[in-house]
Amino acid sequence: MSAKWAWPVLLFSAVLEAVWANSLSASEGFTNLVPTVIFLVSNIASLVGLAKAMKFIPTGTAYAVWTSVGTVLTVTYSVLAGNESMSWLKALFLAGIIGCVIGLKQLDGKAQAKSAATSG
Repeated sequence: MSAKWAWPVLLFSAVLEAVWANSLSASEGFTNLVPTVIFLVSNIASLVGLAKAMKFIPTGTAYAVWTSVGTVLTVTYSVLAGNESMSWLKALFLAGIIGCVIGLKQLDGKAQAKSAATSG
């Protein structure tokens, strides 16, 4: 994997984190087979993607983005599925998480540009 794919892989891995979190809930303590299998496959794929992205994205940034995007998507799915309610405060805090993820991405891009300029 090249550096240009690190962020797309990280974001896809965060989507898979939301998949495994929701399938874990649906597995009912690993007693429901299909959600259990979805949990296992998506969990492994999500962690592999995170590990690959961490070759190019600093650990703190990658982990924060992975968990944050996964959290927002997990809550969004849960609200849309009717398992959780949405309030304006919850929406505000979720928007704040997304704002922080965007900020981390911007900082990472500036750090990579500075590193490239220094080494080149």
